[in-house]
Amino acid sequence: MLQIAPSILSADFLRLGQDIEMVNRSEADWLHFDVMDGEFVPNISFGFPVMAAVSKLTTKPMDVHMMVVSPERWIGKVASLGARMMTVHQEACPHLHRTIQLIHEAGMLAGVALNPGTSISTLEEVIADVDLVLIMTVNPGFGGQKFIPSMIDKVRRTQQMIKAHNAHAIIEVDGGINPETGKQISEAGATVLVAGSNVFKSENPIETIATLRRL
Repeated sequence: MLQIAPSILSADFLRLGQDIEMVNRSEADWLHFDVMDGEFVPNISFGFPVMAAVSKLTTKPMDVHMMVVSPERWIGKVASLGARMMTVHQEACPHLHRTIQLIHEAGMLAGVALNPGTSISTLEEVIADVDLVLIMTVNPGFGGQKFIPSMIDKVRRTQQMIKAHNAHAIIEVDGGINPETGKQISEAGATVLVAGSNVFKSENPIETIATLRRL
């Protein structure tokens, strides 16, 4: 069964507490945080005060996706909020192996994200060290974008790389996920779906999460 990580980037921030309570009641597996700095991506989302408030309310493991430059600066802060997973972008980390080590030393699982235009070959030297590979299926920076179909084959090739190295990493995908794209991407090898608009804009988000898990 797939794991679902609703992204609070698409939640209603005027009723954020209610949306988090909804996720708590649902079959969601993780709660996904898209943290943006306006420099690595052309948008600013939310910062640590919002994350700290949500951490006190959520009962789901916190899946923190740092779309920021120099994400290693924030490893201790993310860990202090109780995050289970911290994912950094390969494109933002000139010393990626060291950053992965620091995340592990802070007690978190380590993920590495790839933008649509970044080759999976950039992960070959660290694939055995990461717990998760996050394939961006849209260009990062904004919610509600259209899924890029060529990313299906990228997921398939990532799964092949993981097997070839006898690695333990799982594959998460983020961007444009709905029942149709979720099914295609899961058949290619992804096991975690980040769902934003499809969940929070749904008339019945709890049912939508359940549907996605069973694709």
